[in-house]
Amino acid sequence: MILSDKTIKAKIKSQEIVIDPFSEEFLQPASYDLHLDKFFLLFNKESVGIVDVKDKPENLMKEIEVNEKEGFIIHPGEFVLANVKEITGVDSKHVGRLEGKSSLGRLGLIVHATAGFLDPGNKLRLTLELANVSPIPIKIYPGMKIAQIAFETLDKDCERPYGSKGLNSKYLGDLKVKGSEMWRNFN
Repeated sequence: MILSDKTIKAKIKSQEIVIDPFSEEFLQPASYDLHLDKFFLLFNKESVGIVDVKDKPENLMKEIEVNEKEGFIIHPGEFVLANVKEITGVDSKHVGRLEGKSSLGRLGLIVHATAGFLDPGNKLRLTLELANVSPIPIKIYPGMKIAQIAFETLDKDCERPYGSKGLNSKYLGDLKVKGSEMWRNFN
């Protein structure tokens, strides 16, 4: 069941859900608006010819810090990683689901391809997989509303929250955008 605004507030108060910083101004009827952080990871197209998912990426991506006033341009067909500003977390009986903002989707900006799930027991800055599917460049700005998160309750507490021994939890507690750790699945 998706949680309502009233329930989200109550779960934040009881610390079952974390949104830091939290402001009621950004609370929607059944979600919370998240804002774009200032760090981005871009592919090093000049120095990397192929991505092999079995290999640890060396210099695959470069980090840039974006000024809030200047913004960042995502060109058509471009893919970049970024974070949301807020730290979000859930206990062992809740999950979070990252969703795009329809106003940005209507411009051709996709905010996540697959990484839209906040596992029970994790607390981090969610990673955005930003892709411009429009035929023209899109300029975005740190601090702007970029996505929203909805929360759901599990039928029971999970046995092994994210980060438990043996789960290979590669992104536990991440606070800064980082690239793929897929290669760890092969080693």
